Amino acid sequence: MAGLVVSGTQVSYIGQDCREIPEHLGRDCGHFAKRLDLSFNLLRSLEGLSAFESLEELILDNNLLGNDLVLPGLPRLHTLTLNKNQISDLECLLDHLAEVTPALEYLSLLGNVACPNELISLEKDEEDYKRYRCFVLHKLPNLKFLDARKVTKQEREEALVRGAFMKVVKPKASSDSIATSPECQYTPLPSASRELTSHRGPMSFKAASTAPHDSTLRRKIASGDRDGPPLFPQLVWRSRRCPGEVSLYLLWEKLRGQQVYPR
Repeated sequence: MAGLVVSGTQVSYIGQDCREIPEHLGRDCGHFAKRLDLSFNLLRSLEGLSAFESLEELILDNNLLGNDLVLPGLPRLHTLTLNKNQISDLECLLDHLAEVTPALEYLSLLGNVACPNELISLEKDEEDYKRYRCFVLHKLPNLKFLDARKVTKQEREEALVRGAFMKVVKPKASSDSIATSPECQYTPLPSASRELTSHRGPMSFKAASTAPHDSTLRRKIASGDRDGPPLFPQLVWRSRRCPGEVSLYLLWEKLRGQQVYPR
Protein backbone atom coordinates (compact mmCIF):
# COMPACT_ATOMS: atom_id res chain seq x y z
CA MET A 1 0.00 0.00 0.00
CA ALA A 2 1.41 3.41 -1.03
CA GLY A 3 2.60 5.54 1.88
CA LEU A 4 2.72 2.65 4.34
CA VAL A 5 6.07 1.99 6.01
CA VAL A 6 6.51 -1.02 8.29
CA SER A 7 9.65 -1.69 10.30
CA GLY A 8 9.29 -4.50 12.81
CA THR A 9 6.51 -3.42 15.17
CA GLN A 10 6.61 0.19 13.94
CA VAL A 11 3.95 1.31 11.46
CA SER A 12 3.96 4.70 9.71
CA TYR A 13 1.29 6.16 7.47
CA ILE A 14 2.38 9.77 7.17
CA GLY A 15 1.22 12.60 4.93
CA GLN A 16 -1.48 10.72 3.02
CA ASP A 17 -4.24 13.29 3.51
CA CYS A 18 -6.53 10.61 4.90
CA ARG A 19 -9.58 11.80 6.84
CA GLU A 20 -9.99 8.54 8.73
CA ILE A 21 -7.85 5.54 9.58
CA PRO A 22 -7.98 3.14 6.61
CA GLU A 23 -9.73 -0.10 7.46
CA HIS A 24 -7.05 -2.21 5.79
CA LEU A 25 -4.38 -0.56 7.94
CA GLY A 26 -5.91 -1.98 11.09
CA ARG A 27 -6.63 -5.29 9.44
CA ASP A 28 -3.07 -5.78 8.19
CA CYS A 29 -1.03 -4.20 10.98
CA GLY A 30 -3.26 -3.88 14.03
CA HIS A 31 -2.36 -7.22 15.54
CA PHE A 32 1.40 -6.56 15.77
CA ALA A 33 1.92 -2.77 15.76
CA LYS A 34 3.33 -1.27 18.93
CA ARG A 35 4.15 2.11 17.46
CA LEU A 36 1.79 3.88 15.05
CA ASP A 37 2.56 7.20 13.36
CA LEU A 38 -0.31 8.94 11.58
CA SER A 39 1.18 12.43 11.41
CA PHE A 40 0.43 15.02 8.71
CA ASN A 41 -2.95 13.71 7.68
CA LEU A 42 -6.46 15.20 7.86
CA LEU A 43 -7.82 13.02 10.64
CA ARG A 44 -10.90 14.27 12.45
CA SER A 45 -11.85 10.90 13.90
CA LEU A 46 -9.89 7.96 15.34
CA GLU A 47 -12.49 5.38 14.48
CA GLY A 48 -10.69 2.18 13.52
CA LEU A 49 -7.95 2.59 16.12
CA SER A 50 -9.52 -0.17 18.22
CA ALA A 51 -7.83 -2.69 15.91
CA PHE A 52 -4.46 -1.67 17.40
CA GLU A 53 -4.89 -3.26 20.81
CA SER A 54 -1.14 -3.59 21.56
CA LEU A 55 -0.16 0.02 20.91
CA GLU A 56 2.48 1.53 23.17
CA GLU A 57 3.21 4.68 21.17
CA LEU A 58 0.77 6.76 19.13
CA ILE A 59 1.82 9.80 17.08
CA LEU A 60 -1.03 12.01 15.82
CA ASP A 61 0.73 15.32 15.17
CA ASN A 62 -0.51 17.77 12.54
CA ASN A 63 -4.06 16.56 12.09
CA LEU A 64 -7.52 18.09 12.58
CA LEU A 65 -8.48 16.37 15.82
CA GLY A 66 -10.73 18.45 18.08
CA ASN A 67 -12.56 18.26 21.39
CA ASP A 68 -14.63 15.30 20.19
CA LEU A 69 -11.51 13.12 20.07
CA VAL A 70 -12.27 9.57 21.27
CA LEU A 71 -9.61 6.94 21.90
CA PRO A 72 -10.39 3.26 22.45
CA GLY A 73 -9.10 1.59 25.56
CA LEU A 74 -5.32 1.31 25.14
CA PRO A 75 -4.01 -0.19 28.40
CA ARG A 76 -0.37 -0.40 27.19
CA LEU A 77 -0.07 3.05 25.64
CA HIS A 78 2.69 5.03 27.37
CA THR A 79 3.40 7.70 24.70
CA LEU A 80 0.88 9.98 23.01
CA THR A 81 1.63 13.09 20.97
CA LEU A 82 -1.17 15.34 19.72
CA ASN A 83 0.88 18.35 18.67
CA LYS A 84 -0.70 20.89 16.31
CA ASN A 85 -4.30 19.78 16.35
CA GLN A 86 -7.49 21.68 17.21
CA ILE A 87 -8.01 20.76 20.87
CA SER A 88 -9.22 23.56 23.13
CA ASP A 89 -10.99 21.77 26.01
CA LEU A 90 -8.10 20.62 28.19
CA GLU A 91 -10.08 19.18 31.09
CA CYS A 92 -12.30 17.06 28.85
CA LEU A 93 -9.25 15.60 27.10
CA LEU A 94 -7.40 14.83 30.34
CA ASP A 95 -10.42 13.13 31.89
CA HIS A 96 -10.74 10.97 28.79
CA LEU A 97 -7.04 10.05 28.77
CA ALA A 98 -7.12 9.16 32.45
CA GLU A 99 -9.89 6.68 31.67
CA VAL A 100 -8.60 5.00 28.49
CA THR A 101 -4.80 5.27 28.83
CA PRO A 102 -3.93 4.36 32.44
CA ALA A 103 -0.25 3.66 31.62
CA LEU A 104 0.38 7.03 29.92
CA GLU A 105 3.76 8.55 30.83
CA TYR A 106 4.56 10.86 27.91
CA LEU A 107 2.09 13.42 26.57
CA SER A 108 2.61 16.32 24.20
CA LEU A 109 -0.04 18.91 23.31
CA LEU A 110 2.06 21.71 21.83
CA GLY A 111 0.35 23.74 19.13
CA ASN A 112 -3.18 23.31 20.51
CA VAL A 113 -5.31 26.06 22.01
CA ALA A 114 -5.51 23.91 25.15
CA CYS A 115 -1.75 24.33 25.61
CA PRO A 116 -0.95 28.02 26.32
CA ASN A 117 2.09 29.08 24.36
CA GLU A 118 3.54 32.48 23.51
CA LEU A 119 4.27 31.30 19.98
CA ILE A 120 0.56 30.72 19.37
CA SER A 121 -0.99 33.56 21.37
CA LEU A 122 0.66 36.80 22.43
CA GLU A 123 -1.74 36.93 25.39
CA LYS A 124 -0.08 33.88 26.97
CA ASP A 125 3.13 33.88 28.96
CA GLU A 126 5.34 31.52 30.94
CA GLU A 127 3.09 31.75 33.99
CA ASP A 128 0.12 30.52 31.94
CA TYR A 129 2.17 27.55 30.80
CA LYS A 130 3.23 26.73 34.37
CA ARG A 131 -0.39 26.71 35.50
CA TYR A 132 -1.24 24.48 32.55
CA ARG A 133 1.46 21.98 33.53
CA CYS A 134 0.29 22.00 37.11
CA PHE A 135 -3.29 21.22 36.09
CA VAL A 136 -2.25 18.44 33.66
CA LEU A 137 -0.13 16.76 36.35
CA HIS A 138 -3.04 16.99 38.76
CA LYS A 139 -5.21 15.08 36.28
CA LEU A 140 -2.49 12.68 35.09
CA PRO A 141 -0.13 12.19 38.06
CA ASN A 142 1.78 9.33 36.39
CA LEU A 143 3.23 11.49 33.63
CA LYS A 144 7.02 11.62 33.43
CA PHE A 145 7.26 13.93 30.42
CA LEU A 146 4.90 16.70 29.31
CA ASP A 147 5.50 18.53 26.03
CA ALA A 148 9.06 17.23 25.66
CA ARG A 149 9.96 18.53 29.13
CA LYS A 150 10.65 16.22 32.02
CA VAL A 151 8.30 16.50 34.98
CA THR A 152 10.24 17.68 38.02
CA LYS A 153 9.73 16.66 41.63
CA GLN A 154 8.78 20.24 42.49
CA GLU A 155 6.09 20.29 39.78
CA ARG A 156 4.65 17.03 41.01
CA GLU A 157 4.48 18.29 44.60
CA GLU A 158 2.88 21.55 43.51
CA ALA A 159 0.31 19.64 41.44
CA LEU A 160 -0.72 17.69 44.53
CA VAL A 161 -1.31 20.87 46.50
CA ARG A 162 -2.52 23.41 43.92
CA GLY A 163 -3.32 21.46 40.76
CA ALA A 164 -7.07 21.39 41.30
CA PHE A 165 -7.15 25.20 41.37
CA MET A 166 -5.19 25.71 38.17
CA LYS A 167 -8.11 25.13 35.82
CA VAL A 168 -8.70 27.98 33.38
CA VAL A 169 -12.40 28.76 32.98
CA LYS A 170 -13.30 30.24 29.61
CA PRO A 171 -16.21 32.61 29.15
CA LYS A 172 -19.04 31.26 27.01
CA ALA A 173 -19.23 34.44 25.01
CA SER A 174 -16.73 37.17 24.39
CA SER A 175 -17.30 40.63 25.81
CA ASP A 176 -17.44 42.05 22.26
CA SER A 177 -20.33 39.80 21.27
CA ILE A 178 -22.19 40.70 24.45
CA ALA A 179 -21.69 44.41 23.85
CA THR A 180 -23.03 44.24 20.31
CA SER A 181 -25.97 41.98 21.09
CA PRO A 182 -29.28 43.85 20.60
CA GLU A 183 -30.73 42.15 23.65
CA CYS A 184 -27.88 43.32 25.85
CA GLN A 185 -27.57 46.92 24.68
CA TYR A 186 -27.86 49.45 27.49
CA THR A 187 -30.70 51.94 27.38
CA PRO A 188 -31.72 54.47 30.02
CA LEU A 189 -35.38 54.20 29.00
CA PRO A 190 -37.84 52.19 31.08
CA SER A 191 -38.99 48.92 29.57
CA ALA A 192 -42.38 50.37 28.62
CA SER A 193 -40.75 53.11 26.53
CA ARG A 194 -38.29 51.14 24.39
CA GLU A 195 -40.66 50.38 21.50
CA LEU A 196 -40.51 52.78 18.59
CA THR A 197 -44.29 52.96 18.50
CA SER A 198 -44.57 53.81 22.18
CA HIS A 199 -44.54 57.47 23.18
CA ARG A 200 -44.72 56.99 26.90
CA GLY A 201 -41.08 57.77 27.55
CA PRO A 202 -39.79 59.98 30.36
CA MET A 203 -40.42 63.09 28.21
CA SER A 204 -43.55 62.71 26.11
CA PHE A 205 -46.65 64.53 24.94
CA LYS A 206 -49.95 63.53 26.49
CA ALA A 207 -53.44 64.92 26.08
CA ALA A 208 -54.25 67.68 28.55
CA SER A 209 -57.20 65.69 29.83
CA THR A 210 -54.78 63.16 31.34
CA ALA A 211 -52.75 65.77 33.26
CA PRO A 212 -53.47 65.46 36.99
CA HIS A 213 -54.25 69.17 37.46
CA ASP A 214 -57.31 70.88 38.77
CA SER A 215 -60.42 69.95 36.77
CA THR A 216 -61.31 73.64 36.20
CA LEU A 217 -57.88 74.27 34.79
CA ARG A 218 -58.15 71.28 32.45
CA ARG A 219 -61.50 72.53 31.14
CA LYS A 220 -59.98 75.94 30.43
CA ILE A 221 -57.15 74.40 28.51
CA ALA A 222 -59.43 72.09 26.49
CA SER A 223 -61.88 74.87 25.58
CA GLY A 224 -59.22 77.43 24.66
CA ASP A 225 -60.27 79.81 27.45
CA ARG A 226 -59.04 83.39 27.00
CA ASP A 227 -57.28 83.24 30.35
CA GLY A 228 -54.97 80.69 28.85
CA PRO A 229 -52.33 81.26 26.18
CA PRO A 230 -53.92 81.98 22.75
CA LEU A 231 -51.87 79.38 20.90
CA PHE A 232 -51.71 76.85 23.69
CA PRO A 233 -51.98 73.31 22.26
CA GLN A 234 -54.04 70.61 23.86
CA LEU A 235 -50.91 68.74 24.82
CA VAL A 236 -48.92 68.83 28.01
CA TRP A 237 -45.21 68.21 28.36
CA ARG A 238 -44.78 65.82 31.22
CA SER A 239 -41.78 64.38 32.96
CA ARG A 240 -42.40 61.16 34.85
CA ARG A 241 -38.84 60.85 36.02
CA CYS A 242 -38.54 64.37 37.50
CA PRO A 243 -40.18 65.50 40.78
CA GLY A 244 -43.64 66.76 39.92
CA GLU A 245 -45.12 67.18 36.47
CA VAL A 246 -44.45 70.32 34.43
CA SER A 247 -46.83 71.47 31.71
CA LEU A 248 -46.40 74.03 28.99
CA TYR A 249 -49.27 75.89 30.51
CA LEU A 250 -47.52 76.25 33.84
CA LEU A 251 -44.37 77.38 32.07
CA TRP A 252 -46.33 80.02 30.10
CA GLU A 253 -48.02 81.33 33.24
CA LYS A 254 -44.69 81.46 35.06
CA LEU A 255 -43.19 83.59 32.32
CA ARG A 256 -46.13 86.00 32.51
CA GLY A 257 -45.70 86.20 36.27
CA GLN A 258 -49.31 85.25 36.85
CA GLN A 259 -50.76 82.82 39.34
CA VAL A 260 -51.42 79.36 38.00
CA TYR A 261 -54.47 78.32 39.99
CA PRO A 262 -57.45 80.64 40.61
CA ARG A 263 -58.22 81.45 44.20
